[in-house]
Amino acid sequence: MKHTVTIRDVAKKVGVSASTVSRVIANSPLISEETREVVRKAMEEMGYFPNAVARSLANAQTRTIAVVMPSSAELAFQNPFFPEAIRGIGGVTSEQRYDLLLLTPVTAEDEYRETLRVVKERRVDGIIFLYSRSDQKVLAELAEMGFPQVLIGRPLEDLPLTWVDNDNIEASRSVTAELIRLGHRIIGFMSGPPNFVVSQDRLEGYKRALADGGITWDPECVCSADFLEEEGYRAAGKLLDGRPNLTAVVTMDDIMAFGVMRAARERGLDLPRELSLVSFNNSPLAQHMTPPLSSVEIQAHELGATAARLLLSQLELQQATSEHCFVQVSLVRRNSMAPVKFL
Repeated sequence: MKHTVTIRDVAKKVGVSASTVSRVIANSPLISEETREVVRKAMEEMGYFPNAVARSLANAQTRTIAVVMPSSAELAFQNPFFPEAIRGIGGVTSEQRYDLLLLTPVTAEDEYRETLRVVKERRVDGIIFLYSRSDQKVLAELAEMGFPQVLIGRPLEDLPLTWVDNDNIEASRSVTAELIRLGHRIIGFMSGPPNFVVSQDRLEGYKRALADGGITWDPECVCSADFLEEEGYRAAGKLLDGRPNLTAVVTMDDIMAFGVMRAARERGLDLPRELSLVSFNNSPLAQHMTPPLSSVEIQAHELGATAARLLLSQLELQQATSEHCFVQVSLVRRNSMAPVKFL
């Protein structure tokens, strides 16, 4: 079977990044004329032509944007992050008279198949993904098509696409360092699903804080769970039973943290005197927990709004772009964190 030439093939031949080739195709002023000529010559020699989907964008507008959820709507909407991000997206797109089409694939293969279907059927003008996974192969295919897309989250690969995220490594490092400052030395970490890039980044930040504090990372202090309270409760039970000397836990998400609180109380632990807890997302219920939960405000609404603005900019330019930006975070301190209790 004849190999289909892709942007990556052209980039490899010329010795530049795939994003540079993408910018040449888009006539970006950021690319020098010398590089532009070399890339175009390679494209001609290799028989590469930009996908027709991107070229027909200006003539086939639907005024509809697809928003891809991480799982079924029933599960995703149990976590406040996703409806808040969608609210941010909708607030921007509605002003420009765009409709939203929600895609709720259950598996990675479902995501790949459903996303390409709506693109090839010309049902949407652009796509926003609400999450980044290590097995998200559809991103590369859309990038090769030159189809407008924005990812909320950092892609693992160096792909020519636009994304917006928090600096999750630094945020996790910072909150873990705060626990260390309070005297905690045996600190647990509850990750989200390991194939989510946000899980990998926040675990990396946790490890960096431990290293900075002279604490050896112990894999037995780390567990993972889905972003649901029951999953957090289940994982916390195993973590606390396996390491009863933990004095603090960092969790990936408030909903998971609520499950940690329940598991800790069932084991007779007083929060925060015997177990400090800090989380992410600053959901509305965090301040009403007992004790009120310290949590990192990641600005889910602004992440969604920024993603929408970046995508609309691509649609106005009638070309895909490759850029990224970070939305700032802040720790909202409440009563779930306290100095370590020395016995």
